[in-house]
Amino acid sequence: MYIRHNLGKTGEEIAEIYLIKNGYKILERNFSCRQGEIDIIARDIKEIVFVEVKTRTNKKYGEPIDSITYYKKKHLIKSIQFYLYLKKLDNAFIRIDIIEIYKKDDGFLIKHTKGAVLSKWKHC
Repeated sequence: MYIRHNLGKTGEEIAEIYLIKNGYKILERNFSCRQGEIDIIARDIKEIVFVEVKTRTNKKYGEPIDSITYYKKKHLIKSIQFYLYLKKLDNAFIRIDIIEIYKKDDGFLIKHTKGAVLSKWKHC
């Protein structure tokens, strides 16, 4: 478990660097509440972006985005609702993104899916 935890934290750090390089402002990392956890909360121009980061070393068990279960989606959405309530951001424009990090021998490959709720999460 320790190695997977380290891999996940490394993935989140890489995702944060990637987002900053692409003009995002990081607002919070690892926001945690009773409903769940949000890996990264950032601002992209006029939107608040809630980012779920999935890091893998291979595709043995499928794409990282596919590992986000119905229950994870539900907890993520509840966590986002709580964050918006807590920060009094009722009228904010928001987006949920998925960043998949693949660890390769010579570095990392990043796949960024913007607006994941609309494209991949139609059943939630």
